[in-house]
Amino acid sequence: MKAKITIKDIANELGISTSTVSRALKNSPAISKETRQKVKAFAELYHYKPNTLALKLRSNKTMVIGIIIPEIVHHFFSKIISGVEKIANGRNYSVMICLSNESYEKEVLNMKMLADNGVDGLLVSIAKETLEKGDYNHFKELKDYDIPLVLFDRVSDEIDCDKVIVDDIGGGYKATNHLIDIGCNKIALLTTPDHVNVGALRTIGYKKALEDHKMIVDEDRIVKVDERLDISEQIEKLLNDSSNLPEGIVAVNEIYAAWAVKLAKSKGFRIPEDIAIIGFTDGLISEFSSPELSTVAQHGFMMGELAADLLLDRIQQNKSNEDNFERKVISTNLKIRNSTQKS
Repeated sequence: MKAKITIKDIANELGISTSTVSRALKNSPAISKETRQKVKAFAELYHYKPNTLALKLRSNKTMVIGIIIPEIVHHFFSKIISGVEKIANGRNYSVMICLSNESYEKEVLNMKMLADNGVDGLLVSIAKETLEKGDYNHFKELKDYDIPLVLFDRVSDEIDCDKVIVDDIGGGYKATNHLIDIGCNKIALLTTPDHVNVGALRTIGYKKALEDHKMIVDEDRIVKVDERLDISEQIEKLLNDSSNLPEGIVAVNEIYAAWAVKLAKSKGFRIPEDIAIIGFTDGLISEFSSPELSTVAQHGFMMGELAADLLLDRIQQNKSNEDNFERKVISTNLKIRNSTQKS
């Protein structure tokens, strides 16, 4: 096995100081572009890797951040993880991934485990059960560990930290407005219980779009899906009332949208001729549904990048965990597919 090349080897080969090599590898503007290019080319040619252990000892950091997501099956969360890893790996950090499975207790246990193992910071999307309980003490206790926290997607204003969210109100508005534009008058909504803030915000956007078009907000067309019960039975109620049958459905995630498509087709309805359906999250379910689902793209990869950048900036710049918290909002856009393209 070949010996690993070091910064000193690069410096000797190029006839420059080790500090110049180090700064060039970090892309410091204090080093000329020509020198940076030479150093990086040499390092790449000989597969230079930084001495991670030395970095850890020098900085008194583990060079590991933790991320807790509610579930892995959603395309949205997997894209977030990809964005986090891109930024973290680019800064020589590793990522530990945990699942809360929407459980308050598991979220608390995961946070304790990560904190006890000395992660340098935490990224968390809050579990549904935690939002329902409204108990955020485990987040507030992170200050005692001096561990920076960034919340993403599902957040709470009761927790003081940096946050990255989607413009959920705007997304709900755009989805509903699109159905209105294609001629839908009776528009239903498949959303979450009120304690899940992303669903609640998308509901606000849905209602605002209807109100802006002088259309009635019919609470009978709003289904707040309780995932602890049979999802199909709850959605099916919309399709059984022939006197109030929706011409369009906005679903706050792609799973609810796919359920709506399946149930509507099983009852003989044509999509989109009889019922147009649009969901959230541009994932594989939306792409390979039949017909392909129109969707509100939430840009999960970008969310992961922004959240990781916020966390690592706070870690590496030794920012205080007390103030100057940032709140970044990601705009959504529509991807129109066959489920809403009326001929």
